[in-house]
Amino acid sequence: MRILYNNETVEIENGMTLIQAAKALGADKGVCVALVDGEVKDLRSEVGEGQQIEFLDFGSPEGKSAFWHTSSHVLAQAVKRLYPNAKLAIGPSIDNGFYYDFDSVEPFTPESLEAIENEVAKVIKENPKITKYTLDRKEAVEKAKNANEPYKVELIEALEEGEEPSFYDQGEFSDLCAGPHLMGLSPIKAFKVLSVAGAYWRGDEKNQMLQRIYAISFPSKEMLDDYLEMLEEAKRRDHRKLGRELDLFSIQDEGPGFPFFHPKGMVVRNELENFWKVEHAKRGYDEIKSPIILDADLWRRSGHWDHYKDNMYFTFIDEREFAVKPMNCPGAMLLYKRQLHSYRDLPLRYGELGLVHRHEKSGALHGLMRVRNFTQDDAHIFLAEDQVHDEINRIIDFTNEFYACFGFEYTVELSTRPEDSIGTEEQWEIATSSLAKALESKGIAYKINEGDGAFYGPKIDFHLKDSIGRTWQCGTIQLDFQMPERFELVYVDQEGNRVRPIVIHRVIFGSIERFIAILVEHFAGDLPLWLSPVQANIIPISEDNLAAANDLLEFLAGNGIRAKIDSRNETLSYRVRESELQKIPYCLVIGAKEAASSTVSVRSKKKGSLGVLPIQELVALIDGQIKSKEL
Repeated sequence: MRILYNNETVEIENGMTLIQAAKALGADKGVCVALVDGEVKDLRSEVGEGQQIEFLDFGSPEGKSAFWHTSSHVLAQAVKRLYPNAKLAIGPSIDNGFYYDFDSVEPFTPESLEAIENEVAKVIKENPKITKYTLDRKEAVEKAKNANEPYKVELIEALEEGEEPSFYDQGEFSDLCAGPHLMGLSPIKAFKVLSVAGAYWRGDEKNQMLQRIYAISFPSKEMLDDYLEMLEEAKRRDHRKLGRELDLFSIQDEGPGFPFFHPKGMVVRNELENFWKVEHAKRGYDEIKSPIILDADLWRRSGHWDHYKDNMYFTFIDEREFAVKPMNCPGAMLLYKRQLHSYRDLPLRYGELGLVHRHEKSGALHGLMRVRNFTQDDAHIFLAEDQVHDEINRIIDFTNEFYACFGFEYTVELSTRPEDSIGTEEQWEIATSSLAKALESKGIAYKINEGDGAFYGPKIDFHLKDSIGRTWQCGTIQLDFQMPERFELVYVDQEGNRVRPIVIHRVIFGSIERFIAILVEHFAGDLPLWLSPVQANIIPISEDNLAAANDLLEFLAGNGIRAKIDSRNETLSYRVRESELQKIPYCLVIGAKEAASSTVSVRSKKKGSLGVLPIQELVALIDGQIKSKEL
């Protein structure tokens, strides 16, 4: 039998499974799953004539997913041994590890988690045989009922027509699962139970509250050690902790999910927004502002009602129903429609720093990362079909330059049509291929994210990589044929015909609030000089030097440098140390000698002592770093 492997046609024996083929080809070391004609397959699957095969290890996203999904079954097996009456819910792999949800009368305590982790080690050491098989729906339901697993019964009954339930057996443990799984447990060399949290069954607060155990596993102990070290570093960088310590923002009990920005936080925010405005003005964007509350019928027309109404806030004014906007798009559509446009006006670029509100569940709220009101740096670009390619390329270039200012590298995903979409298959195909061609013309590698597009169009997502290796989805470019149709938007072409424009929806920050959180964690609170709320801390050695310190403060402010004076009755070393703890880039010490000579003793938080500098030289140094946005 012939197959395509490593872009070459190779011969293997008929009837081989994927794992047997991997061994025959010398590709079985560390292999977790296979990609067969672009589809992820369990290694137990049989190879077919002419198939294109790629073997994937833990280093691939698909390999990690199978490794972690297998590990979730190990976790569930350990729990069932210790808590036989616990009911199994679901146990998927996630971005960093996996979890399993249990319905257990007994609460899982720290001591419980330790015992579970010890039992996991026993299961892995036993290395029970893993087998996969399918049953018809009736047999599967009967099996789940006999095992007293009501959540599995519900999952089986919810399967689509024609979908056959499959199970994985692992020693005495059996679980409903589509897979794929590893061939055995011996590759799992390191396993750590991380935490436990509450989670409603199927994410619905009307359902039973379950206990969710989070864990992670690796093919080596060194990888686990590195991961745990990264977690500790992430705790030190937590923007909620640093936000309190640096006095940037807070979430009050009176407004869960609605952040308060403090004076220092507003400096960071304003600098980011001003940067956004300047860079957009350079590139031909016109800034707009649309209302926060608009008639509910507008959201029915746009399609948001059908897809977002459960996450929206509503109110009545003069007996009319209004909605607080969850997105800025419809406002931009109305502004475009207020007058008739010519092809000469296109591309027409509207930029908006628009405040939106979404009803997030309380359990999902997380500092500035997940809030109920936030500012999207939206742009809506109205253009002709033949302008799409060039405009997307311009946006990609803009996004690249934008992120470079913060030192971010990124990866890209192309998200395709979701199940609850609007529009024709042909429109989606044109839109998706347009985005793919733009990325390919730029030589940008991308991953397909099936079914994760917006309901009105496919999108390019930019995932930023921070200084400790985590990724954050921020920027997006969405191509939309639907809203121009729904809002009956037109422009007059060169022949005088009225034609539908296409709309590009685009954000770069994504959310100002979330981007600030990412920056704080990325820089561990040591923000670049141009973003620092206080750029210089002036410390007079004694009260006799206070007048000179005030003169310096005034001079720095006149040159656009944010500074403050620390004249507390504390030792010089204490005040210098406090300046560093507050992440202030420059500490400026003034004594009698410096006051008499118009100089200042300069200490950089990042470079240490810079010696005594003339004040004009200091201003030139700081000003140059601010203007260049030095990192």
